[in-house]
Amino acid sequence: MPELLQITLPDGSKKEVPAGTTVAEFVKTQIGAGLARAALFARLDDEELDLGRPLQRSGALKIFTSKQREGLDLIRHDAAHVVASVVQRLFPGTQVTIGPHTEEGFYYDFSRKEPFTPEDLARIEEAANAELRKDEPFLRREVSKEEAIQLFEKLGEKFKIEIVEDIFAKGAKTLTLYSHGDWTDFCLGPHAPSTGKIGVIKLLSVAGAYWRGDHRNPQLQRIYGTAFFDKKDLDAWLKQQEEAKKRDHRKLGKELDLFAFHPAAPGAVFWSHRGTLLFHALSNAMRSLCLRNGYQEIKTPLLYNKLLWERSGHWGKYKENMFLVLDPESPKSAGEKAEDRASFSLKPMNCPSHHLFYEMKKRSYRELPLRYHTQDVLHRNEATGVLSGLTRVRQFQQDDAHIYLMESQITEEVKRLSAMIKKVYQAFGLSFTAKFATRPELRVGTDDLWDRAESALRAALEETGMAYELKPGDGAFYGPKIDFDVSDSIGRKWQLGTIQLDYAVPERFELGYVGDDNKEHRPVVIHRAIYGSFERFIGILIEHFAGNFPVWLSPVQARIITVSDRSDGWAREAFEKLQARGLRVELDHSNETLGAKIRDAQLMKVPYTLVVGDKEVEGKGVSPRKHGEGKAADLGFQTLDAFMEKLAGEAAVPF
Repeated sequence: MPELLQITLPDGSKKEVPAGTTVAEFVKTQIGAGLARAALFARLDDEELDLGRPLQRSGALKIFTSKQREGLDLIRHDAAHVVASVVQRLFPGTQVTIGPHTEEGFYYDFSRKEPFTPEDLARIEEAANAELRKDEPFLRREVSKEEAIQLFEKLGEKFKIEIVEDIFAKGAKTLTLYSHGDWTDFCLGPHAPSTGKIGVIKLLSVAGAYWRGDHRNPQLQRIYGTAFFDKKDLDAWLKQQEEAKKRDHRKLGKELDLFAFHPAAPGAVFWSHRGTLLFHALSNAMRSLCLRNGYQEIKTPLLYNKLLWERSGHWGKYKENMFLVLDPESPKSAGEKAEDRASFSLKPMNCPSHHLFYEMKKRSYRELPLRYHTQDVLHRNEATGVLSGLTRVRQFQQDDAHIYLMESQITEEVKRLSAMIKKVYQAFGLSFTAKFATRPELRVGTDDLWDRAESALRAALEETGMAYELKPGDGAFYGPKIDFDVSDSIGRKWQLGTIQLDYAVPERFELGYVGDDNKEHRPVVIHRAIYGSFERFIGILIEHFAGNFPVWLSPVQARIITVSDRSDGWAREAFEKLQARGLRVELDHSNETLGAKIRDAQLMKVPYTLVVGDKEVEGKGVSPRKHGEGKAADLGFQTLDAFMEKLAGEAAVPF
């Protein structure tokens, strides 16, 4: 008799089946034919399984269908396999490398001398969708190193051979291969039961890429694509992409004169006057919110000796992402690399410097929670190829904070933080989803420490009353976290805010406080951000608002335009009064026509254009036109005092 396994379902019910029962058989006999038809793959505890895989141990089983995001990710990886098989059939001699799914679709990297043309992509896409109609099964098999090497040598796949060698060098005993039709690829899986589960494939573009992301390696061609379960979803996504192009922050940033880049400082932003006003509007709003919520604002140095980074663990694990500074007094040895002489680094994050600041004084339980907020400049050595406008830079600032507290204070602090985050996002018209991320495979600290941290943070999250999703294994290496995935005005999702609970760093830095028992205790630390980096957040906001910022955030809140030279005196006086009220205003008394001045203000998306002519001079007022409201834009004559009160009300920070 085969061993009986106990399988636990998401609703807590338990089923007993013989060992060796496939996932598909289990679903059909123990759950129902409906789910069996819809199922794509399964997860047994943390192991992902094809439906054809046999169950060999007891555990918690979850079935995934097209209703879950994981199902969409799966068919996109399936689509990468289909596209690769078609490319090799249509273009003999092309070598394949890797093809993962991405947030928006998938890509596959190919080695081929001739560049792929737009016509090639159209041909590949047509053939790939024809393949889906064949509904060929994905078949999995395990092979030895020798079998894998022999197969890929026969196929002439030198890149696959290199991957195989690396995998076995790391201790693997076997390798998994997946086939559909007569095409085979190395893959960890899982895959859907057949290619027919993919609804539609759309190829998007082709770009250059280096093998393994290293410019010293051969250059490849990366074909980007996406896949959906049906054409309706694809059409909706394509429409969203068209809207996103119109809102591209790099395009709008130039048109609205907000920021620029220069090759002399790759990955660092040059902010114009308008861009700087926008930056400071966000910065000052967050600074005020923090001060009202009991934070201490601090500033710490930008450059640190490697002793700090060794203590924090970054020197060993993160050094390649840091900007290292050579010690000019250190003699160079023969054959020594420059990085080996480095003994300083620009800081890539604030936390280690905050820990140093905390430990400079003896702390009492009466001071806790102790909340440090900072907006210092940070530097991370991102590869040139991944730099992308404001969303991926090398120099940036964060609305960063670290909170030192007692274990007993965790729940109340997380509730306070969640309320702050909710208030900020609502002010921008951003909706969000909270996600609870648990221990990753690579982590520091004991299981007991992680049990305590996860239990404490989950309990605090549940006390907030927020709905949340679970992200198993996606926590920081030092602790669990709550991530906030924000949806913008066209439905795109961005991971922004985070609340991270850290039990490890107080041990590493030997942080302490004197308790009410007059004994030394360890605090815990919460790392938190709301905007994340200012640069990335501004890029997201430009696209979210399509450059039409609300009055409180707009770099220029009103622009005064004159009808003729006779209006100049009163226009200047009105301008100075608005400025004295702290409002961000411009004055245009150029020789352009009135229509041209109005059009320019509209193109610059200034919320209010204030026309000043003879009537306004006589009445000591302005005639405002509101941006973006068509025929209703002309609000008619208003006294300056009345309009100033109106504008000041709209300019108030809503959080």
